[in-house]
Amino acid sequence: MQTSKNRDTMNVALLQMTSYGLDQHANLKKGIEFCHQAKKQGADIALFPEMWNIGYATKHEDWYKYGISQKSDFFISHQKLAKSLNMAIGITYLEEFQPAPRNTISLIDRLGNVILTYAKVHICAFSREIKLTPGDRFFVSDLNTEKGKVKVGSMICFDREFSESARILMLKGAELVLIPNACEIEKNRMAALQASAFENMFATALTNYASPQENGYSIAFDGMAFDEKGNSRDMQSVRPHSNEGILIAKFNIEALRMYRKTEPWGAAYRKPALYDELIRSANTKSEPL
Repeated sequence: MQTSKNRDTMNVALLQMTSYGLDQHANLKKGIEFCHQAKKQGADIALFPEMWNIGYATKHEDWYKYGISQKSDFFISHQKLAKSLNMAIGITYLEEFQPAPRNTISLIDRLGNVILTYAKVHICAFSREIKLTPGDRFFVSDLNTEKGKVKVGSMICFDREFSESARILMLKGAELVLIPNACEIEKNRMAALQASAFENMFATALTNYASPQENGYSIAFDGMAFDEKGNSRDMQSVRPHSNEGILIAKFNIEALRMYRKTEPWGAAYRKPALYDELIRSANTKSEPL
């Protein structure tokens, strides 16, 4: 399914790092260094772990006071960096917002333009994230890279544990889903993400914090479960580990588009008329933790 032609391969750099907590200047400096390394390794997109500007330092009592806007030096520095490197950057941050900040990713294209800003919908309301304002919708945008355009959406950490998140992104046309993360990635979460890539026929790329902050194991799947002969194939695009480093996930977007035209998953055989129970039961919830 994959081709050796570099032009056909879109490279997503998973920036698996530890942070300096609330020291945003140190996080900025480290992130810039990793982006430069990613570009040298041929990355078209660099993806940060969740809430990078504060290193997801929610254990600090006043962490939610460290929100930034897109007019901040931290954010503008990444716009300039994306343009100078000719590389898209998925930067994550605690976003200034009213009445409370949001957990956000902005995708900056290689010209320095913000093409997508998504706030985490499924905040971890059983934890200190309860202080945040949740997002209220999912987005898919066209990203122009040197390899051509790709339709990109995003989920953030806990979002990926709700199949509705992925389904909406699929229905909006996502070909690549970027997933900043800040929790343990183990076999069950890996299996769920692989299943999501399979049933929605899109590529997934997840960046987690390295050990010891989290356990690393950033992971990616290319969304193509079978080859041209119908044989099962390995969708995994990187070999995960726990240490700091950059994992390059390689995706053949053109091959994925051809695959989507010939396989039965995604939206082709859905029966939306039978799914209204999902809406009718919208107010039915389990007891919160």
